Parts: sequence; structure tokens; C-alpha cells
Amino acid sequence: MASKLVTMAHGAGGSVMQSLIKRLIVSRLGGSGVEVPLEALDDAAVVDNIVLKTDSHTVKPLFFPGGDIGRLAVSGTVNDICMVGGEPLALTAGFILEEGFPLDDLTKIVESMAETCREAGVFIVAGDTKVVEKGALDKFVINTSGIGRRSRFLDRNIEVVKRYRAFEARWLLDSNIRAGDKIILSGAVGDHGIAVLSSREGYGFEGNVCSDVKPLNKAVEKILETGGVVALKDPTRGGLSNALNEWSEKSAVGILVEEEKIPVHENVRAACEMLGIDPYDVGNEGKMIVGVVKEKAEEVLAALRETPEGREAEIIGEATSNFKEVVLKTKVGGKRIIPPPIGDPVPRIC
Repeated sequence: MASKLVTMAHGAGGSVMQSLIKRLIVSRLGGSGVEVPLEALDDAAVVDNIVLKTDSHTVKPLFFPGGDIGRLAVSGTVNDICMVGGEPLALTAGFILEEGFPLDDLTKIVESMAETCREAGVFIVAGDTKVVEKGALDKFVINTSGIGRRSRFLDRNIEVVKRYRAFEARWLLDSNIRAGDKIILSGAVGDHGIAVLSSREGYGFEGNVCSDVKPLNKAVEKILETGGVVALKDPTRGGLSNALNEWSEKSAVGILVEEEKIPVHENVRAACEMLGIDPYDVGNEGKMIVGVVKEKAEEVLAALRETPEGREAEIIGEATSNFKEVVLKTKVGGKRIIPPPIGDPVPRIC
């Protein structure tokens, strides 16, 4: 019998969470008829060319190698606006604090948010602060909402796509991938999840594993200016495996990726092997996958590698009509299906 209680798996970004969202939430709240609606389950929504996004952040611990909950909150919302082809403009921030939370820590987090906003070129323009009794909350939760406009490069990007194949969408949606499109990964996967897990559990990896958390809007602007991009997605909860499976499901197309092309830092790979975790299932906060028409793939890759966020970018595979799943070509030449994970193996990473 299915559980009637919320479990940690319901928030872990995999198939269990997707089922909950579709069955209990979207079925009751969807149906708005806007251009990119709730039921599309893309990274952000679009209403009259305005891009909207909201995020809540419960990462544990609040401070981890390479970042903190404040940097995470700003970066996550900025990135989700970018993933549909939006240009982020402004954010709101809601703080829920547990009684007894250190004011010095709050100051550090707010300063981190301000620094990340400057990095991304956005502002926090409204907010709300609540305090709850001690024990009613695990220290600190942040909600950030963001607003953006249609990227000034998006129309030109789409015109480039149309030179090479049929393309009807006005935004960069998960359902835009077609057979022949190349898949680019902007850098190594698994860093954020392993850095947070190690810092939380004291495994000792945090000395040489650092979170990748960062805003990606400037890198997105660069590749849209180059043109040929059909879809973008940041592989957060559920990692690369979940992101590719969402593309495959929504676009009704198979995706073949090559193991030797997927960058994973050796320290992250070693940590995953020790913990029995697949690095492709681990969440990231400063990476994206890019779907691009094959004729522009090398040019987009070169443009991405010119940015600090994309120096390790690789073309990792392509969409195909030969099958309907996400398939990994292993280093020894075999093939195996990459299933959608039940959930991210590392809870509370964002």
C-alpha cells in the first residue's frame, strides 16, 4: 500500500517527487493557459513574455565548501529563469528563521546574497522575514522568487535554429529536443552534492571537493548570442540522470551519451565510489545541459568554453530516434540505460 505520508523522497528531485507534483499539485493547480504553464514542469513559467520563478532552499549545512544557503538561493533562481530563455531582472527573498539563530551567521548569508546578486547583475527588490519558535524549524529557510524578461538574444537564437530544422517554440523548453540535436554539458558533475554531503556528515572530502554553485546567466547570454540552442536545463536535484530523462520524456526522443565525454572530477568520482553513489544522480548548482542543432554544436561549445562557467564543457552525446530511453555508451563500448533516479542520493542539497 502506498504511503499516505510525505517522505524525504518526495523532495529529492527524482521520479517519486515528479509523481507527487503531477498527481497532487499540478492536477489541482494547473490549467492556467499561459504560454509556459505550471503543467509543462519546465524550470520557470512565462506569462505575457514575463518569466517567473520561485524556489525554497533548505540546504544542510547552511555553509559548505564553495558556498552557503544565500549564494545558493540567488544562483538557483537566476539560473532557472535563464533555462527557458529569460534574462533575470529582480528577485524577492523570504526568510524564515528559528528563534536563537546567530545574527553573525545571518549577516554572512545576507552579504553572500548581495555579492552573488552583483555577480549576476540582479537586485533583491522585496522580501519578508518571519521568526518561529526554537525547534519549529531547522535553523533557516529561504524562499526566493524571480522575475525576468525575454532574452534580447532569444529571437535571433531561434532564427539560427530555423535555418537547420523546423522549430515552432518561442522559448527554450524541455520538449524542444529532436533527433540529431547535440547535447553539451557545461562542466563536471557531482561537485555540489558531494561537497554538501561531506560537510554535513564529516566524511573529509570537503578538503578537496568544492560546490559549483554560481549564477549562469552570463554564460547563457553568450551561447544564445552564438545561436542554435533549442533547450537548456540545470541538473540540480536528481543530477544529470534526471535532467536527461526529463528531456527524453517530454520530447519523446532517445538520448545517447558517452561515458568518456562526461566530465567528473577524480575526487568526486572517488567519493562516489566509496559511498556507492552514481555521480550522474548527484545534484549540481552551477552546471547546465544545452541542446543545440548539430550544425552549431562546435561553435556553441567554443563560445561556452570562453566563459568561466563553461571551461570544462563537452559535447556528451546526441538525441536519437533509434530508442526512447536515455542510454550511456560505456568506456568499454557497451551500452546501458540510465533510468530516472527515484531521488537524489544526497538529501537537502538545495
